[in-house]
Amino acid sequence: MPTYVYQTIGAGPSGEPRRFEQFQKMNDQALTHDPDTGLPVQRVITGGIGVRRNGLKRTTVVNKKSAAATACGCVTGCTHR
Repeated sequence: MPTYVYQTIGAGPSGEPRRFEQFQKMNDQALTHDPDTGLPVQRVITGGIGVRRNGLKRTTVVNKKSAAATACGCVTGCTHR
């Protein structure tokens, strides 16, 4: 189950908004009031864990000793005929 972060909208006794975390199912409705104080709350959007993957290399290495390379002219460096 994901953890959602909520923040109170109205000022509490200390004057600062209170943030708290709540475990909920993804299909549960968002909370509208703080379970402890009863103040109205809003869900806070926070950054997640970024996953970066290396992509495929886009270079091609030609084996100049193969029969295909000599047939197309890649060994000599000339363009296709």
